[in-house]
Amino acid sequence: MTIGRLAEITGVPASAIRYWERHGLLPAPEREGGQRRYPPEAAARITVLRTCQQAGLSLAEIREFQREQPRREAMIRAKITELRQRVVDLDHAEQLLVHALRCGEEDIVDCPKFRQQMAAWRTPDPTG
Repeated sequence: MTIGRLAEITGVPASAIRYWERHGLLPAPEREGGQRRYPPEAAARITVLRTCQQAGLSLAEIREFQREQPRREAMIRAKITELRQRVVDLDHAEQLLVHALRCGEEDIVDCPKFRQQMAAWRTPDPTG
């Protein structure tokens, strides 16, 4: 398929597809009459690339993700740890915002309940 068709079915601009090719994230396609021709599996590869980007992986991490299993494991384990921490941080942010909507204090920092919650966030959970 052409780059235009690939862009259309994946929702990714042709410029991004070419960028990923230049950076080794997508294999270079064969050419027919000077035009790039992509195999059907290119769409699946682009889905993986988009998912990795949405998960916060850098281009270098995505490149590592596409390598053989032993090489990518360390990067994947580190990224899982980072994502788990982000989930905790987002949960704390949500709790803060929900509390702020309901709190009667003029300044949220003066709220005893909020201070208590912040102290709990800093204390590691012994249950893991």
